[in-house]
Amino acid sequence: MQTHIIDVTEQNEKKRLDIVITRLFPQYTRSNITRLIKTGCIQVNSLSKKASYLVRNGDRINIIVPECQQIEALPESIPLHVLYEDQDILVINKQANLVIHPAPGHPGGTLVNALLHYNDQHFSKVDRFGIVHRLDQDTTGCLVIAKNRQSQNYLNTAFKERTIKKRYQCVVHGQMNTQKGQIDLPIGRHPVNRKKMSTIGKHTRSAETHWKVSYQFQYFTLLDILLKTGRTHQIRVHCAAIHHPIVGDPLYGHQKNWRHYNPDVHAYLKKISRQMLHAYQLGFVHPTTQKYIQFEAPLPQDMAGFLEWGQKS
Repeated sequence: MQTHIIDVTEQNEKKRLDIVITRLFPQYTRSNITRLIKTGCIQVNSLSKKASYLVRNGDRINIIVPECQQIEALPESIPLHVLYEDQDILVINKQANLVIHPAPGHPGGTLVNALLHYNDQHFSKVDRFGIVHRLDQDTTGCLVIAKNRQSQNYLNTAFKERTIKKRYQCVVHGQMNTQKGQIDLPIGRHPVNRKKMSTIGKHTRSAETHWKVSYQFQYFTLLDILLKTGRTHQIRVHCAAIHHPIVGDPLYGHQKNWRHYNPDVHAYLKKISRQMLHAYQLGFVHPTTQKYIQFEAPLPQDMAGFLEWGQKS
């Protein structure tokens, strides 16, 4: 069990209770905070309040976070592409169409099920089965998993403090006007479509994405992306926000981007089943050795095939 105390100052006065807590403790999602408020684990001046309560200068917020209860998950024989493993961490090259954690709609067939089959002795004894960060279901590439609580705590802190280096490759629609750039647009839940994130919502958090051009085709561009923050769908949202959505993205892309393409390009795009986004590089200081280590995952076959086709067309 963890406890936190917040003494509200003028800086946060007249802001929603759930938003204040989420901003001060980014390791907890807003849905987590809302659940804690509803169950009485968060109180203001020893009284239960609604998530919409506007805090006042001088309020004392008490937060009690119960021990995480593991969801039930069963081992499943799902292949893992291991890049590195030692007694503390496992680094994999995640394949497409693999959800990280069981959830409503995805009770099985997830990375967690694969981890339990791969090494139940380690991962069943760690909170959240060792998961310290995520990739979207159809995003491929480097992912690190903790094999013990010490490593998990260390990596969680490293992600929170943004000391972990994460680089991605993605193919976007159109050609960029410059060879490199930076996107500083806050991201939050979309005000209408709750499955999407957006840069226009009311309750957003800062997000920073750096990009540079690796290769330009007639209709598309291969970008090298460096993430400074790790918001949900960050690269996909930011690319769409600057009118260069990721090729194949079913949520943030749209076929209206195809209107100037020739029939052959149309036909090829219809074969693409996922967003062309790959986490190709991951670097961090090892939890035990304290030495910097870095891993790279080769481009998956579908992205490599797209680039080969693009160079010829």
